[in-house]
Amino acid sequence: MPKNSFASFRKEASLAAKQRQKRRGVRLNSRVLVLIEWTDASGQKVRAQANTRIVNPYGCMVVLRAELNLEQRVQVTNLATKISNAGVVVWKGNPRQEGWEVGVELVTPEMDFWGLEL
Repeated sequence: MPKNSFASFRKEASLAAKQRQKRRGVRLNSRVLVLIEWTDASGQKVRAQANTRIVNPYGCMVVLRAELNLEQRVQVTNLATKISNAGVVVWKGNPRQEGWEVGVELVTPEMDFWGLEL
């Protein structure tokens, strides 16, 4: 392996390790039906049902048909537990056929929000 390639690999591995350390809590692949509510640019209240792909005690990754912006304020309601929590969009993936992957961090997370052992 050329010297430059090894240095590049070490840098990428170090970055990946730092990303894992930043995450709080256990992540669980889980499909939970949620209601996401937000206010659009025109001031209208928008609601959309969606499924999570990943949950943790502090948030989730959800797939939405609508495109949300980073730092967009949302309300997340777990439709199974009927618990709601304010959230903020902290990550936005690429559009897929079923919608946008969006990372939402819960503002005041409740440890039983998902109704799962995390």
